[in-house]
Amino acid sequence: MVENVTNEAVLSNDKVFTSFMFDGHNIRFRTSPRLERYTKVVEWDNGYIVVMAKYEGCDEEEEYIDLIPILENLYFDVEEFLKPIQKVRIEY
Repeated sequence: MVENVTNEAVLSNDKVFTSFMFDGHNIRFRTSPRLERYTKVVEWDNGYIVVMAKYEGCDEEEEYIDLIPILENLYFDVEEFLKPIQKVRIEY
């Protein structure tokens, strides 16, 4: 069970899906099947995440996730949803 910490979102992956969890929502989207795990959040910028990721057969590398188009496609009020998030952490 993921502990709900105010103003903190959680990022993780499982097989070919990445999960971004916040405020009772688990937003899942497809990612590379070679992604083994996210290792470190470098930066959170209101919907844009810079993260270090470990891919099968590769060294750790920087990855970029833009949540805004994903949230828009799911009909979220993007500004309202992202506004309270101050930090993103990785949890498995």
